[in-house]
Amino acid sequence: MSSTTTSAQPGSAPASGLGRYVLPATAAACVVLVVISMMTGEYHITAAGLLSGDTEMWRMFFISRVPRTLALIFAGVAMSFAGVIMQRLTQNRFVEPTTAGTAEWAGLGVLLCFMYFPDASPLIRMAISTAMAFLGTVVFLAIINRIRARKSAIVPLVGLMLGAVVGAATTYVAIESNMLQAVVSWRSGGFAHIVRGFYEPLWAVLFVAVACYLMANYFTIAGLGRDVATSLGLNYGRTVAIGVTMVALASGVTSVVVGFIPFLGLVVPNLVSALRGDDVRKNLPWIGVVAVALIISCDLIGRVVVRPMEIPTSVVMGVVGATVFLAIILSRRFSVNL
Repeated sequence: MSSTTTSAQPGSAPASGLGRYVLPATAAACVVLVVISMMTGEYHITAAGLLSGDTEMWRMFFISRVPRTLALIFAGVAMSFAGVIMQRLTQNRFVEPTTAGTAEWAGLGVLLCFMYFPDASPLIRMAISTAMAFLGTVVFLAIINRIRARKSAIVPLVGLMLGAVVGAATTYVAIESNMLQAVVSWRSGGFAHIVRGFYEPLWAVLFVAVACYLMANYFTIAGLGRDVATSLGLNYGRTVAIGVTMVALASGVTSVVVGFIPFLGLVVPNLVSALRGDDVRKNLPWIGVVAVALIISCDLIGRVVVRPMEIPTSVVMGVVGATVFLAIILSRRFSVNL
């Protein structure tokens, strides 16, 4: 593996025995959080009411609570798996859609939809946002491939700067076209508006999740670098293209439906890797579980802290994610050669 990568060797031994206890406990907590999420809201829904067959209560349960919880699950899986793919393709632990500019490109796609196709169906918006996310990811990879000193801190810094430039351009265009409110709404990613009939595009995330699991070993080999991967018989270019397409699809769909969700694809893969080692295929189910638990926890915090109002999930996730991100950088386990 290249000396610039911060990842451990694939299949390395778990870094901590805590994974035997922490991850199963997180899985149990995830189930509890899913139940709590479906029972939390301003419309009073109780287990007793559901069991008694209250028609109105069941109707609101399936119109609002179930779609919102499913959207949280799909968004968590999408962004965490996208983070895993990007970290492998870039050989860097600190890269994910929001630190590579991919999310900002997807947001630009959302704005273009609002400007030129205001009546477009969710499928059309998803396609345009995914195309822009794909373009942004390709641009990011092209830039870092030209950087010689690819130390661990340089790659995400390049992505953050690229994302800042795209975000500034998006804001400028939004102001000129009087659509700044739409951009602000997208950046305040949340789930308050999720109801039945709106979240369904997120089902596409399941295809990304399954494909990511099936191709986990290919992404691991690609993470060894072009020369090593090619010598092992891997079609490096095709693997990278598939990975970028999966990242773009996950980012595009999530951006259209729920907006900007930061840091999720960065902190969760690193936490699971610290507990279980770097076997990507075996880690993916746990990454999905931890991501779902984390995003539902952030959503619940946002729902109850200023009740009956809501703090967007992206705001809470940003605070939590930034804190964990700094802890990862400062940790000896993830020491960084700056």
